[in-house]
Amino acid sequence: MTSGLHHITAITRKIQANVDFYCGFLGLRLVKRTGGFEDAAQLHLFYGDAEASPGSLVTFLAWEDGSPGRVGHGAASEIAFAIHPEAIGFWLTRALQFGVSASGPATEFGEPVLRLTDPDGIIVKLVGTTAVEPGAAWPVRGIEEADAITRLRAATLLSEKPAESLDFLARHAGFSVAGTEGTITRLISTSGQAIDVRDATGFWPAAPGTGAIDHIALRMPDRAAVEAQAAALRSRGDDMINMHDRKYFYSLYVREPAGGLIELASDGPGFAVDEPLETLGSRLFIPEHFHLRPEDIVPMLPQFGLPGEPRIIYRDLPFVHRIHEPDAPDGSTLVLLHGTGGNEASLLPFGRKIAPSSTLIGPRGRSTEEGVARFFRRFGAREYDQRDIRSEAEAFIAFIQQAEEAYGLDKERVSFAGYSNGANFLAAVIMLHPGLVREALLLRPVPVLVDPPDNDLACTRIRILAGADDPAGEETSVLAEQLRRRGASVDLVTVAGDHTLSEADVIAAKTWAG
Repeated sequence: MTSGLHHITAITRKIQANVDFYCGFLGLRLVKRTGGFEDAAQLHLFYGDAEASPGSLVTFLAWEDGSPGRVGHGAASEIAFAIHPEAIGFWLTRALQFGVSASGPATEFGEPVLRLTDPDGIIVKLVGTTAVEPGAAWPVRGIEEADAITRLRAATLLSEKPAESLDFLARHAGFSVAGTEGTITRLISTSGQAIDVRDATGFWPAAPGTGAIDHIALRMPDRAAVEAQAAALRSRGDDMINMHDRKYFYSLYVREPAGGLIELASDGPGFAVDEPLETLGSRLFIPEHFHLRPEDIVPMLPQFGLPGEPRIIYRDLPFVHRIHEPDAPDGSTLVLLHGTGGNEASLLPFGRKIAPSSTLIGPRGRSTEEGVARFFRRFGAREYDQRDIRSEAEAFIAFIQQAEEAYGLDKERVSFAGYSNGANFLAAVIMLHPGLVREALLLRPVPVLVDPPDNDLACTRIRILAGADDPAGEETSVLAEQLRRRGASVDLVTVAGDHTLSEADVIAAKTWAG
């Protein structure tokens, strides 16, 4: 049977740094960009050889500015690529030139190994070997074909039950034991690719997050073979199986006995099923089962540039943030503040609909409540942490001032929009720090400041959108009066609906943004 590694999937915190490392430094080809199959708002990138061959692929889910994971038993810990043995020296020199952390070379299972660290801290090994049939190298300036990565060589799996893990992989994926070095037992497939099972007894368990490997995918010749393995697993009493059509391959997900997530993936139909081989990776695929329009999801996905293409250079500012640039920017900027439980990307689709030519900036609230992001804390249903509001407002002012400088924003063309908690916070910022916010859209806001200062807001134009069936509608009117008494120009509009946003809000907001 066909056996070997199909792909390895990990999680990255910064997609641009990830692209620069795997395409720019390692010289892999970006062969597909998709919305996540489990979460369409999560960008998923696939890298591989020139033909996107099974066995050459490493994929990354983007958790932008997400919490770091932890390497431990029950997960893979290393990705190994095959290179020609004579290329080790080239890669050591290249690592020094690019400032990539490297150690070695050392010898493992009779092969020279250079260890690198990717931007998320994942160990990437370059292994000099002739045991794996080379794939078609993707031409990259500075990397000769003789030095290029040829295919995946191996993955390292940490296991508290190494004997059971070995038995599982041999029985269901066509691997066989080839040797042992110390605490590591090597399994070899018919393709020559390997899985190194390391005895991690007594080590801490793995935790998901950025910088962690999510799963190892193993090759099956076709869908029928995947389904046959599902039947074999069920016959042994393993019902914790997920089967999915991933468009480019058919997959079975299962936990091996020590808890590691293993995917059995068919070789076909392949990545060229929906775009020509010569242009692979040039367009975004959104899984059909979400029934989403591109305009509803594309603005939520982080933007990046391939080597040589323009890209956003993010700055380290007081708030984690996301920038989305339009195809034809007009020089204006719209800053969008999410509601409770949202994040920096939540309002970007709304912002793109109402301001199609504006650069969008979405900051993430820094206060948390029961694990969800907010712009300030609450003590109760209608009791707000006044000290938190004021301190976060000062930090937000610093963020906007630094963003204007860092990203070259036109201060006269920066406007703001906030929803729910973000709108409440934005209204507080307007009253506490007059002059910074000149144009604001407040969606479903309520007043949260106790004894707001009597500052002059004559230079501020505000539109408030209240829901006709929103229980907080009366409080919204109170806020509108607070702002008017301080001189702000306030346009209070009631739209159909409750506290949630709808197409009516988009229509009403377009006239404000226009």
